[in-house]
Amino acid sequence: MMKAAEWIVLGGIFFFLLTCWAILDIARKDFGGIEKKAAWAFVSMVPFLGPLVYLAVGFRKGRKPAGADQAEISNPDS
Repeated sequence: MMKAAEWIVLGGIFFFLLTCWAILDIARKDFGGIEKKAAWAFVSMVPFLGPLVYLAVGFRKGRKPAGADQAEISNPDS
């Protein structure tokens, strides 16, 4: 049986990884302006709730730059 401290550590690791994923996703996407990108980056860094808000709302607002998928397909070694 896991103790409370272990659950807290696992939760912290989970939210840390979720925050890292959100920041990387924001860096890759175009939100129509640097101000919007910076705002979403700021939101994603709010402890615990930020990444969840980004996942629920901001994830669909950003778009991958044109040709990003083609670049990955045509040159997978880079």
